[in-house]
Amino acid sequence: MDALAQHRADKDDYFKQSHDSPIPHEDRHDFSGLNYYDADPDLVLDLVVKESDGAELTIDTTDEQQRVYRRAATVEFEAGGQQNSLALYDTGHAGYFVPFRDETSGKDTYGAGRYLDVEPNDDGTVTIDFNYAYNPLCVYNDAYSCPLPPAENWLQIPIEAGEKSYSH
Repeated sequence: MDALAQHRADKDDYFKQSHDSPIPHEDRHDFSGLNYYDADPDLVLDLVVKESDGAELTIDTTDEQQRVYRRAATVEFEAGGQQNSLALYDTGHAGYFVPFRDETSGKDTYGAGRYLDVEPNDDGTVTIDFNYAYNPLCVYNDAYSCPLPPAENWLQIPIEAGEKSYSH
């Protein structure tokens, strides 16, 4: 989990210092870092990728726009005492985009959901590490348009890992 701690420190530094930070300039001097759950090694999952139908899915965004993604694959896993599944989306870039909501959404985490970026492993699996779950940029600045997790990625369990709600 040392890599996770470094990732979080680097992100906090970027948000506070970078010209490209999503935190509005006037808020950066008070920015003391993001809130995170403690690292949970039980929420690092090596999962078999199941190819999907490749269907295009139109996803609404926070600013009432729409974006089209292709459902590239799905994964299934056990967590919270039940079977769960997530769709992995192709955005035209390397890896998969995984927007999701869970039972922490609107309580401890951003109400609309969080994201994961997932790279395929060489052996046909992916590693879903919920400790890297992050808030969409629209959480920090209304100038961003963020896709909302589709209903097929609404988990009925709490995922107590990754970034918590942002308060400023």
